[in-house]
Amino acid sequence: MTSGRTDPREKADAEAAEATSTSLLRRVRAQDPEAWRRLVDLYGPLIYQWCRYAGAAADDSNDLVQDVFSAVVTHLESFRRDRQGDSFHGWLRAITKNKLRDHFRARQGEAVGQGGSTAHQQLLQVAEPLEPSETDSPNGADGSLLRRALESIRDQFEDRTWQAFWQLTIDRRTGAEVAQDLGISVPAAYQAKYRVLQRIREEFGELLQ
Repeated sequence: MTSGRTDPREKADAEAAEATSTSLLRRVRAQDPEAWRRLVDLYGPLIYQWCRYAGAAADDSNDLVQDVFSAVVTHLESFRRDRQGDSFHGWLRAITKNKLRDHFRARQGEAVGQGGSTAHQQLLQVAEPLEPSETDSPNGADGSLLRRALESIRDQFEDRTWQAFWQLTIDRRTGAEVAQDLGISVPAAYQAKYRVLQRIREEFGELLQ
């Protein structure tokens, strides 16, 4: 069980969080290269999934991902959350749909010249939701986006802190079970969970909404 003294490892967790407390989106807007890389790592796979579902070939989907992020660079300052329901996820999705429409319109011209109609059917598909399943959501069934976000901050926490968060939040274990397993008090287990959740909110905020 823990004593009343501050655990040096917990202090290190707090210092790491404080050093990177500015939100990822704010750092991207400030043209921080590392923040931009993290944004691409976070959302790139999801954009690629949207493109593939809409019918784009693998190589074309990779190119479209680059096109989408080029548009993000150009228009990021215009992103606002002025209305209820506005989200970065939805804004990025709209950009992706526009890029897909442009892509398939160009393909449609080729298809007409060749007597084909596949590109036309793909263009119609883009008018529908890009992804009908709940995995499309930032917090959908497979949690891919959220898990990538978690992986990106994993090294900011001491292992015991992370295990307490994971077991309480992901594994849905009770505080008593986690405390016994990790050799800490129940309040310490929930404090660890709070610190990680707070870090997620600080780092990603609106990006996961």
